[in-house]
Amino acid sequence: MHYLLGTDIGTSGTKTVLMDTEGNLIAQDLQEYDVLTPKPLWAEQWPEVWLHAAKTSIKNTVQKSGIAAGKIQGIAISGLYGGSGIPLDENMKPVRPCMIWMDRRAEEETKWVLDNIGEERLLEITHNGADPYYGYTKILWMKNHEPENWKKTKLFLPPNDYVIYKLTGEIAIDYSSAGNIGGIFDMNNRSWSKEMMEEMGIPLSMMPQKIVESTDIVGRLTKEAAVELGLSEGMPVIASGIDCGAANIGLGVFEPGVYAAAIGTSMCAALVSDKPVKGKDLIVWPYLYDAKKLSYYFAGGATAGAIVKWFRQTMCQFEVEVEKSGGKNAYDVLNEQAETIPVGSEGLIVLPYFMGERSPVWDSDAKGTIVGLSLAHTKAHIYRAFLEAVAFSLRDAMEATGENLGKSILLAGGVTKSKLWRQIFADVTGYPIVCPIHDVEANMGDVMLAGIGTGLLSYEDVKQWQVLDEKIMPNKQSHEKYNDYYKVYKSIYNNLKDDMKTLTSLSLENNADCILQKTI
Repeated sequence: MHYLLGTDIGTSGTKTVLMDTEGNLIAQDLQEYDVLTPKPLWAEQWPEVWLHAAKTSIKNTVQKSGIAAGKIQGIAISGLYGGSGIPLDENMKPVRPCMIWMDRRAEEETKWVLDNIGEERLLEITHNGADPYYGYTKILWMKNHEPENWKKTKLFLPPNDYVIYKLTGEIAIDYSSAGNIGGIFDMNNRSWSKEMMEEMGIPLSMMPQKIVESTDIVGRLTKEAAVELGLSEGMPVIASGIDCGAANIGLGVFEPGVYAAAIGTSMCAALVSDKPVKGKDLIVWPYLYDAKKLSYYFAGGATAGAIVKWFRQTMCQFEVEVEKSGGKNAYDVLNEQAETIPVGSEGLIVLPYFMGERSPVWDSDAKGTIVGLSLAHTKAHIYRAFLEAVAFSLRDAMEATGENLGKSILLAGGVTKSKLWRQIFADVTGYPIVCPIHDVEANMGDVMLAGIGTGLLSYEDVKQWQVLDEKIMPNKQSHEKYNDYYKVYKSIYNNLKDDMKTLTSLSLENNADCILQKTI
């Protein structure tokens, strides 16, 4: 029996799993951390946090498994969308924290791109639009606002590719990570767009020149890394790619025409297709399987599981303290309470725009909002409304993608742990929901890619793995009620978006006044 590792570097934590080549989960380990938010709508992280978490989770998983190092034949490493990528100097040392996907500071740069290059031309070449979400606008922000850091920067690397470099000494980027940077990647030719990079003033040399498939062996563990991790020197390290794409692979999606939503800190609700999907509101990049032919088209919330975690940390100190004292899991308690609340949380609607919003809303000024509160509402009502908000966000993403989404929706991520939440997704969307058996879908995708990359597994082998659980069917009456609430959900944002923009302006003015007073 041979064994493989899969490591996923996420926004709020890094998880590693070890599986055998028949798809059995042997051991796993999770290392958690927080995102740095030094200013409103800023989100960044120092790469050493990711590197330490990856190394620790790999080492712990190997130790927990008890499997001899010689039997572990490879590892694939996926990662969050690192936005700009990690800016590295000539010695491959980080110049500043990495501006991740959640960061929305590059508003001026987005406007410049639209005014000087134009959305139509951008879409023609890159298949993506202009928005602070995209990595290339963040790169332009750094160029405009941090000239000293810009001068020092020689290369941008995504989080997982940085970790791979530190373990192997090899520099590369996979197609999904390159495509997700947006405006400087030519989706038609699957290569860097020299034309776009010249117009934006981004040197081609700042991007990795080696672009690889997600099943390619990028390099092999150095002696130093092998000793540190408890693995064999020279063990293959496979590229993998963006984590939500790896999650799709872990759900067994190797063919076009399947709709799947990976919902963790954020949400990526995607259709894999071999033909262009019309809709400028979607985000597009090469898929992790057959990257030169298949594309991953997605919409989805900037905050999904993040808002529920925020609610737990901010509003549920009692439940958290009980859990810390050996009591029941706080989420389990909240779910049990929310199960007693009717559909629609008795007139509550939450807008889940806690960090602005990306596709399909594309609005940095969008705000998290609770509408309909009364003295009759309890914590359980509000918690359920938060769960429903993420489901409404999924429905919005589905409508932006199109009508041909198949007969069911694959749903992966931390949200699948909640039986109540799974049912809410089915009832809100009206689609049967199918979840993975194990909550390790991105990691399982990594293991599959590692197996294929090392030759221990074929595509036909991994397609036979039993990864999905039974369907969760929507309740017809609940769906009809949610239809009415969904209309209100859409209406609230349309009615409030101008006021949300004003709130942003007022907030910036207040911050400027505070800075001025401190200076004086």
